[in-house]
Amino acid sequence: MSCIQPGDHRVSVVIPTWNGGPRFQKLLDALAAQDFAEGVELVCVDSGSKDGTPDRAAAAGGKVHAIPQSEFNHGGTRNLGISLASGEIVLLLTQDAVPMGTGYVQALVEAYDDPLIDGAYARQFPLPEQDPILKDRLASWSASRDEPVTQVLGQGDPAAALEAFNALEPLQRLMTCAFDNVASSVRRSSWERHPFPEAPFGEDVAWGKEVLLAGGAIRFCPDAMVEHSHPLSVKREFKRLYCDHRNLYDLFGLRNVDSWKRVFDGWKWQRGVYEKLLDEDTSLTEAERKHWKKIGNRYALFECMGQFLGARSWWKTEQSWFWRKFDKQIRKGV
Repeated sequence: MSCIQPGDHRVSVVIPTWNGGPRFQKLLDALAAQDFAEGVELVCVDSGSKDGTPDRAAAAGGKVHAIPQSEFNHGGTRNLGISLASGEIVLLLTQDAVPMGTGYVQALVEAYDDPLIDGAYARQFPLPEQDPILKDRLASWSASRDEPVTQVLGQGDPAAALEAFNALEPLQRLMTCAFDNVASSVRRSSWERHPFPEAPFGEDVAWGKEVLLAGGAIRFCPDAMVEHSHPLSVKREFKRLYCDHRNLYDLFGLRNVDSWKRVFDGWKWQRGVYEKLLDEDTSLTEAERKHWKKIGNRYALFECMGQFLGARSWWKTEQSWFWRKFDKQIRKGV
């Protein structure tokens, strides 16, 4: 019997979709195979798919709500999906994050046995065929840890939470407030107090900060695992890093790269890191190693530039029409 069952349930799964393709079907199959006796409700908010994605979701037993693509918003669309769901606990997935094993749902739901937990997120693994550079970089993200963590600033005490937040360095603030909607979950009552911000990017980390500053708590659940990554594209990664670091400067005052000198110093250093990584990767042929070193050289530069320009854009867009136009162009499709 499929774990996806029509009707109201204690646990719902919400997925924003747009042309999910075969990988979305793989997600649906993995969700249907979950070992969770009470079953889950599936709600998909589709932004104008043309490849049969809504039909796949409906055939799997899901409820599909259609919106124009122009109305998609990372925060707002997830809020809409949660509002259409019935669950007291709502799991959130991107359309290409495939649960690993049959215990994914159970592992996230168990986090809410603690009545103080507001949200929980899962561990992410790159696809087996993921390129060596991005695979290494993804390993440093908080959603790649192997130990459970409860993130809290001041349990039940917003004043203490703010004091603790202000005492942290910017990078510590980010790691403390980390939350990742690639594979996450929220308690409905917590979401009702703290809906996701209407944000084109980074709604998850912004939500994490808001919840923790309100005195709440977030759980990282490494036993809940998903497979999720994308092939390395220097252009896409530059755009993502630009948007990410614009957002992180706003939320946490994080500015890793603060001058053009540090861009080029960082490029030289990071290029060396990638060369060493590739030299030590015995699974690569010499031709593959040479290929990835060329890409690593370019990626290291655009990685530093994305961080620098993204944080810098926070005030540059207020000063210059050129920066406003540049910022708008970079954000397209992210």
